[in-house]
Amino acid sequence: MFRTDPTFYPSSRAAMRAPREDLAYVACLYEGTGLNRPDFMAVVDVDPSSPTYSRIVGKVELNNVGDELHHFGWNACSSSLCPNGKPNLERRFLIVPGLRSSRIYVIDTKPDPRNPKLTKIIEPGEVVEKTGYTRLHTVHCGPDGIYISALGNEKGEGPGGILMLDHFSFDVLGRWELNRGDQYLAYDFWWNLPNEVMVTSEWAVPNVMEGGLRLEHLKDRYGNRVHFWDLRKRKRVSSITLGEDNRMALELRPLHDPTKLMGFINVVVSLKDLSSSIWLWFHEDGRWQAREVINIPAEPSEGGLPEILKPFKAVPPLVTDIDLSLDDKFLYVSLWGTGEVRQYDVTDPFRPRLTGKVKAGGILHREDHPMGRLTGAPQMLEVSRDGRRIYVTNSLYSSWDNQFYPEGIRGWMLKLNADPEGGLILDRDFLVDFGEARSHQVRLRGGDASSDSYCYP
Repeated sequence: MFRTDPTFYPSSRAAMRAPREDLAYVACLYEGTGLNRPDFMAVVDVDPSSPTYSRIVGKVELNNVGDELHHFGWNACSSSLCPNGKPNLERRFLIVPGLRSSRIYVIDTKPDPRNPKLTKIIEPGEVVEKTGYTRLHTVHCGPDGIYISALGNEKGEGPGGILMLDHFSFDVLGRWELNRGDQYLAYDFWWNLPNEVMVTSEWAVPNVMEGGLRLEHLKDRYGNRVHFWDLRKRKRVSSITLGEDNRMALELRPLHDPTKLMGFINVVVSLKDLSSSIWLWFHEDGRWQAREVINIPAEPSEGGLPEILKPFKAVPPLVTDIDLSLDDKFLYVSLWGTGEVRQYDVTDPFRPRLTGKVKAGGILHREDHPMGRLTGAPQMLEVSRDGRRIYVTNSLYSSWDNQFYPEGIRGWMLKLNADPEGGLILDRDFLVDFGEARSHQVRLRGGDASSDSYCYP
């Protein structure tokens, strides 16, 4: 009898009842450290009943120097159960792009999940030849193929966009967009599959952001729009500007309930007051709209500031990642500047309530872990399927790491425990040290809150 992958679930509610995660895969990089070494994928034991709990139990050493691993994703996930999906796929391969190199690695996590193997490398020349894109970022497993966003073209300018890989061969198929209109900047993307809606966001073109942040570029070279697309026609249908003073509209977190056409996006900095904000985008009265629902102000500070912040005498929160629990109840927010993770109850998405926060690292707080020093600050967040655990890493982007944390960043991953009624506490017995490598995105074996999309409520 044919059997689908047991880690695929038709709805987010069903996924929340899945077995607890036992392994985490973590992208680790050496770019910006001064060490001329290839990046690697680390395998971390997150099973508290295991004798190797909270330790690195495996590594996949890559073949090249300078890839800068960043975001990555699965070849297949619960979207395979959608009406136009391919249920004969399995969640087996990690699709791992180099943000700086535009090279794509395919890593097989089967048959031994603790000892994955590199099985294919797609060189940047092939990506450019078939799509015109470079600097690959977000990976999502769609029902009809693997989608990867790209920040720019081979010259480091725009437009950025999305390319596709074949589900079975991992061959590069081509660029996804057929009609982009005036969309030029790119960054993240996600979708509502039953309603055939794609949503994309904006950072900057590679030539602007790769060498580090230049303040004079903030006013007009960093993005502040969110774009809405007809997923089937591959056509942009609408765009919204998220405040004229706001820059860097980054992570998109649509609600997991596919009957609700809405989601959250973080804006990193306001030119007016250095605050960060969270916006809710939604479809109402036949049109796309957006509303600011959370604002986090900058904190005054006189001492200990990196050069880039000294003129302001303040530490901006720098909200660089957000993640939404599978029940759409809690939104988690990382403050990479000040050094916090916050939990908001978004049961009413128009009126979030702050229900928990934990300090860790940061330019402002500089809060250490009971098991060791924390350089950098919370950056990437990954929420377990049951919503009880949040895994946190600390590197943003190598050249930006060096500007905001010139004393250096040593890669770590910590864990926060979430109360299902609201509340967030630091797990004092869990801290993974990646040494001189920096740590970025985390994916959990079997799935997590930002890997899968669902077609059934």
